[in-house]
This record gives sequence, C-alpha cells and structure tokens, in this order.
Amino acid sequence: MGAVASLVFDRVRFGYDAGWVLEEVSLRIEPGEGVALLGANGAGKTTLTRLAMALLHPGSGTVTTCGRTTATRRPEDLADVAGYLFQHPESQLFARTVRAEIAFGPEQRRWPAPQVRQAVEAVLTELGIEATADRHPYDLPGPVRRLVALGAALVGAPQLLLLDEPTAGLDRAGRRRVTEVVLARRSAGAAVLAVTHDLGFAAAALDRAVVLQAGRVAQDVPTLSLLGHHPDFPAPPLLNLARRLGLDGIRPSIPILAPLLTSPPRNRTLEG
Repeated sequence: MGAVASLVFDRVRFGYDAGWVLEEVSLRIEPGEGVALLGANGAGKTTLTRLAMALLHPGSGTVTTCGRTTATRRPEDLADVAGYLFQHPESQLFARTVRAEIAFGPEQRRWPAPQVRQAVEAVLTELGIEATADRHPYDLPGPVRRLVALGAALVGAPQLLLLDEPTAGLDRAGRRRVTEVVLARRSAGAAVLAVTHDLGFAAAALDRAVVLQAGRVAQDVPTLSLLGHHPDFPAPPLLNLARRLGLDGIRPSIPILAPLLTSPPRNRTLEG
C-alpha cells in the first residue's frame, strides 16, 4: 500500500455570501511534492489553503489533509501534520518572544521540554534568526516577522506545509533562505503547497504549478513547462537565459542555481 496523500481535494465547492469562490476543484498532492498555487487576485488561492487547514470547510465535496477529512475538524486537529503560514504574519504572531512563538505549537501538543528546546533551536538556526530569539516579534522588521511565522509553521516537522506568499517582502538573501528550507523539507518527505507571485521562487523550489482561474483548476503542469510559455507567467531571468543557451532541461532546484533563479515577485499585490 502506498503512502497516504498529503492533500486531496475531491470536487470541492466553497463560497461566501457574494457567491462561489471555488467550484469543482479536484487536486492531489503527494509526499515530497512542491506545488506552486498560481492565479490572479481573487482566483481562490488563499481560500484553497484555508480549506486544507480546516480554517474553512467545503460547501460540498471533500478535503482530506494527510489522511484526515477536514469537514468535522478544526485547525488544531491538524496541527501535528500540517503547518500553515498566513499571508500576513501579523495574523498569527502573538507571543512575547520569538522563541516562545515558535515553541507554542509543540508545547500545546505536550512535547517534553527538552524536545521543545531542541526543535526551536533547530528552526532558529534553519532560518538564520538565532539572534532574534529573545526579542518581541513586533520589534522586528516585517520580513523577519515573516521568517518567525514560518518558523512556527516548521517547528513540528509537519507532513504538509501550506505557505501563503512565503517570500513576500524578503530580500535576495531571505528568498534564498526560504528556497533552501523548502527544498530541504521536501527532501525529508514533506509536501509543500505555496501560494506565490514570486515566479523565481516557484522555479527554484516547486516542480509543479497549479493555476486557478475563476475558482477552477485551469492548469496543472510542471512548473518549468508553464513559466515562459504562458503570457501571465514569464520565465525568471536566469531560466530564460538558460533556455537561450540551449539548457532548457536545467533543474532550477539544484542548490547552486536556486538563489540565482529567485527574483522579486512580479506582482506586488498579494491578496489571493
């Protein structure tokens, strides 16, 4: 018997008072996959990730996260298998120190104190934010707060990472760090679904692209076959150069190329 899928949407519909946001969405993500969730503002990208985390529940159809149907569950019921990064870090940061923020999840799951300390220190090092450990998150610049929020999503070593604009506002070094973290987590078997307008990050870290359009899956293709071959999704500069040099099959997830492929988001309007 194969591994349980990390995320399955089966003919999911969801709407607000203004009407349907998602209609008949079917999607399957396996362990270790990296999926970029792309589309115009209002296409339903953030709504889809919220459904996956049981922050919302489908109007019809089923969402199954790491083998658990979400319809009767709350986010805390998935916290041991899924990590969620909100689009705006302010939506999830509340502790008085960075260390306490990252430790909160494991403490709520009653991990032994030494295990919590070890996990927190590992994530601080992984994200390069050790020096901020005893500072208040709101005393930090916005980009660093985003890394703190990411750390809170990473600390439990979840099987599924749901990331909403993980590179927004980050400089080149920050985007490189996030790219490396995503690649490392995928190598360890975690699946990653990332809403992003940063096509360089998508090329470097995510090998599959799902495009939402008017609440439906319009395309589900390898990332490199989309970028530069669709008017809304141009190739990042280095990928475009590689193609001109006849290196169209180059894998941008190779660590030495990832920081070069990562470029600032083309679309700075992040509401999804």
